[in-house]
Amino acid sequence: MTEASVKRRSWALWLPLVVFGLFAALFLWGLVRTKDDTVPSRLVGRPLPAFDLPAATDGKPGLKHADLADGKPRLLNVFASWCIPCAAEAPQLARLAAAGVEVEGVAIRDHREDLAAFLQRNGNPYHRIGADDLGKLQIAIGSSGVPETYVIDGKGVIRYQHIGDITPDDVALLQAKLKEAAL
Repeated sequence: MTEASVKRRSWALWLPLVVFGLFAALFLWGLVRTKDDTVPSRLVGRPLPAFDLPAATDGKPGLKHADLADGKPRLLNVFASWCIPCAAEAPQLARLAAAGVEVEGVAIRDHREDLAAFLQRNGNPYHRIGADDLGKLQIAIGSSGVPETYVIDGKGVIRYQHIGDITPDDVALLQAKLKEAAL
């Protein structure tokens, strides 16, 4: 055997160990790095698209773009009666509404009867509720699912997007974002 072939065999014996070491290092790096749950929205800072949604339920008017550009910041909550996290966030939305926050709703792919039962069970913090039966507005504003909540300034511009249900810890953040949007 030549000296070169011995060196190649020696390297070949260590190769699996080196590959394993690289995978182990990558795994450990994934465990120790800081987790960032934020999903930056490309639509924050942009105006809402023009829309005009019919009323989703009796007793509440529908929702259109002009309703969100009247000079007053507010929340736009995308929800559905079939959404379990939407029911979980209902007490926080009620708390925000009780504090004077105007909450507008967009019901996604919902039935009038199911929505009425959902609001009866979980409360109705909404000033208006528009029916987005095909999910067109949901897609246009960059919503990937339900629930999602947006802070809209008085000019109809998206200032903040909250993905997922609103927890008690999120209420203060949303109130602060609404104050920022009022400036």
